[in-house]
Amino acid sequence: MMKSEFKPLAEWIDKTFSVKTINIIYYTIDKGQRPALNICFEFESEKSKFHDKTNFNFHSRKTQAIGKQFKTTLLQQGLFKKKSLFDFSKNDNNSKYLTDNIWVVFSAFEPIAKAEANQSVPQEIVQDLKRQIDNKDIWDISNNSSRTTFFLYTKKQVEECNKNGVKEEWAEMYFNILTRYDEFGYFKKGLYSIDLDSKENFDKNYQSNWFYYYR
Repeated sequence: MMKSEFKPLAEWIDKTFSVKTINIIYYTIDKGQRPALNICFEFESEKSKFHDKTNFNFHSRKTQAIGKQFKTTLLQQGLFKKKSLFDFSKNDNNSKYLTDNIWVVFSAFEPIAKAEANQSVPQEIVQDLKRQIDNKDIWDISNNSSRTTFFLYTKKQVEECNKNGVKEEWAEMYFNILTRYDEFGYFKKGLYSIDLDSKENFDKNYQSNWFYYYR
């Protein structure tokens, strides 16, 4: 549950960036010397609004604006007092929340819930599906994070399954299983898909190693 003192900041973020903040988590890094905020949304599409398209980081102008507004909302609530002219300490120490040089990150609940749902599908059920399909070209079915990959033996077999509609058929079969574990209903029929890959690729480019494949 969001702390009451963070709700004004959440409202400002929602109005400014057209999102819906579901939680704000305050913590510290660098041995407690630097404050940090994790702004939590429900959907990945909301989180993506804060990515800098030129690199893999969050947009510095937006994170700085949120950091500044965090301090403003604390001032407005009387939870933070400005330093006196004679206070030369590095960090704000007259509030339970530090605000100088704050690090702002963003997260989304949807991808976490999807990953948990998919990884909750028991392996025995996955192998039962493989036996049910009964296709000699399938080497293995692997579910990792929110994605599920059907491995065929060769690249040629992958190409054929991408063309003949078999991929969509298998995706529907796995989707019907996945919905039993999708507590929040984030996987949508018609939008769900599986990945296809080959043992040939797995052996040649990943040394037959799952760690290398999924890292």
